[in-house]
Amino acid sequence: MTTTSKELLDFYKGFYSNEIEKWRYLGAVGKVNNILKLKKGILADSIIEIGAGDGSVLHLLNKAERINRLVAVEISESGMEQIKSKQIPDLKEVKLFNGYDLPYGDKEFDIALCTHVIEHVEHPRQLLSEIRRISKHQIFEVPIDYSSRLRKKFDFFMSYGHINIFTPSIFDYLLYTCKLNITKRKYSMFSISLIWFQFKKKPIALIKRLIHYFLFLALPWLRKRKPNTYTVLCSDN
Repeated sequence: MTTTSKELLDFYKGFYSNEIEKWRYLGAVGKVNNILKLKKGILADSIIEIGAGDGSVLHLLNKAERINRLVAVEISESGMEQIKSKQIPDLKEVKLFNGYDLPYGDKEFDIALCTHVIEHVEHPRQLLSEIRRISKHQIFEVPIDYSSRLRKKFDFFMSYGHINIFTPSIFDYLLYTCKLNITKRKYSMFSISLIWFQFKKKPIALIKRLIHYFLFLALPWLRKRKPNTYTVLCSDN
């Protein structure tokens, strides 16, 4: 049985705290907007989030719409505590898991959410196959970290626990190898609110980020090549 390595478990054990709650909340706003757009038209009475982090996504999703059964699984104990503290109305269960094995039946959930998780996973195909097994539809989102400057940013990405780097097409291929059929795609930029929060004390970096934002917003073909995030809906149908 494959489990998450001790090194990664130790890294994430106390990963979630109140110190960066605002940053996580702003990131979750964008994730939930993308989720709502991609799941439009799907009747979902049951939703599970794999790698639920501090629960911000489920919290905002449940504020946007009522869901009969919400379930969260997370490898971090500090994340579980943050999730429970939010008192999400439709959240029925919060479970600690080993990063791979999901103790649920085949197609038990209408939708499985997995946002900004796969870049952290040592054996992504094993987790992806489990997610496909337990759900009828899947929504994945990954950051698009690849750039021509990647070699100079190894330590930066490792500090966030990003051990996998994607482009949209590379992520498509990973899903293809796991027999996950993409039915919708969304290429997104970080919101102005998130950019301002991250760079408000660094004016030069802020100006560069805003130029980048408006340029890519105006040129959809460019955004598809290098978005900040890439979100997909997969389905067996």
